[in-house]
Amino acid sequence: MSSPTRDEDSVSNADLTILLVPLVAVVAPLLAASVRKALLVPLVVFEILMGMLIGPAGLGWVENGPMLETLSQFGLAALFFMAGNEIDPATLRGSAAKRALGWWGVSAAVAFGAAFGLVFSLQLGTAAAGVIIAVALTGTALGTIMPILRDAGLIRSPLGQSISRAGAIGEFAPLVAISVFLSGRQPLAGTLVLIGFLAIAAVAFWLARRGPNMWLRRMVTLTLHTSSQFAVRFVLLLLAGLVSVAILLGVDFLLGAFTAGILARVVLQGSDPEEMRVVEAKLDSVTFGFLVPVFFVSTGITFPLTQLFENATALALVPVFLLVMLIARGLPVWFSQPRGTSASDRRTAALFSATTLPLVIAVTGIGIDHHVISETVAAAMVGAGILTVMLFPALALVGRRATSASPAVPTAPDAFPYEAHE
Repeated sequence: MSSPTRDEDSVSNADLTILLVPLVAVVAPLLAASVRKALLVPLVVFEILMGMLIGPAGLGWVENGPMLETLSQFGLAALFFMAGNEIDPATLRGSAAKRALGWWGVSAAVAFGAAFGLVFSLQLGTAAAGVIIAVALTGTALGTIMPILRDAGLIRSPLGQSISRAGAIGEFAPLVAISVFLSGRQPLAGTLVLIGFLAIAAVAFWLARRGPNMWLRRMVTLTLHTSSQFAVRFVLLLLAGLVSVAILLGVDFLLGAFTAGILARVVLQGSDPEEMRVVEAKLDSVTFGFLVPVFFVSTGITFPLTQLFENATALALVPVFLLVMLIARGLPVWFSQPRGTSASDRRTAALFSATTLPLVIAVTGIGIDHHVISETVAAAMVGAGILTVMLFPALALVGRRATSASPAVPTAPDAFPYEAHE
C-alpha cells in the first residue's frame, strides 16, 4: 500500500490556509483598533505581520500554494481597482494636474538616478534591475492613504485634494512604466500596445459619458436590495473586462484593474447619491472584506524574512530604500505645493505621497519572475515599503487637527485605518 503522507500533508496545509487566513483577517482589525488611540497603524501592517507569523518565516503553519496565490492575485487586482475608483477624473485635468505630473517626472528622474547608483555601486544586478527598482520607487499607495485622509478630516480640503492628485498620478504613471519597460517587449512595442489599450479604454469612457444610462440606473434601483445585485455584478464585469483586455494585449493587468476603477466611477456617476453609497459599501464588502485581506496576508506568508536577516547587505538596504522612497516621492511633492503653503502642509503632503507598498510588491514580483532581482533585494524593498506605511502617515499627521471639511460620520470601511481603500 502506498504511503498517503504527501497527500495528507497537502490537505492539512490547505485546511490550515482556509482556516488561518480568515482568522488573521478578523484578528488584524481588532489589533488595529486596540492601538489606534496610541498609534496610527494602518490595518495592512497587522495583516502582513500576522501573515509572517503563521507563514514559513514564523510558525510555519501556512505555506504559499496555488489556491492562496490565485486569490492573492485577485486581491491585488481588487486593490488597484478600488484605488482607481477613488479618483475623480475632474481632478486630473487642468494646470494643477499638469504640475503634479511634472513633479512626478522629477520623482522618476531621482528614482532612476538612485536606483542605478545602488545597482552598480552595490552590484545588485544589471541595468534591468535598475529599471525595476526605479519604477518601484516612484509609486504612491493611494488606497493606503485615502481612508487616513478621511479620518483626519483632510480629504475635501485643498491639501487633501493636492495629496489625492499626487497619489493618483503616483499610481497611474508607474503602471504605464511597467507596461512599457517591464512587459518583456522592446519599449517601442510596449508603447504601441499600451496606446492600443488606452484607445480601447478611451472608447469605453466615451460610451460611459455619452448618455444618461437610464437603463443602468433603473436596474441599480430595482436590484439594490435584492439577490440580483446588478450594480455590483456590473462593476465586477467592468473589472474582469478591462483586466482581460490588458492580459490579451500583454499590458500589465494592474493597469486594467486601475482603469476599470476609474471607469466604474464614471459609469455610475449621476445616480442617486444614497444608492451610490449603498453600492460603494457593497463593493467595499467584496474587496476589503475578502479579496484584499487575502492579498496582504499572503504577502506576509511569502515574505522571505529569514533570508533577509541572513543577508547583511539586503538588511542594510531596508533603511536605504526607505530614505530613497522619501526623497524620490516626498521631496518633489514638497516643492510641488502652491506658493504660500505652510511647512506643516508641505510635510504632510510629502510624507503621505511617499507612502507606498502595493506597487512595490507588484513590481518586485515582476523582477523576481524575470530573474532580474534577487528575492533578498525584493524583500528589502518590500520591507522598506512596509515601514513607509507604518511611519509616514503617523508622522504626516503629527500636530494636525481634523478640519471641518471632512464628512461628519465616516463610512463603515473607514472605521479602521485600512491601508487600502485602495
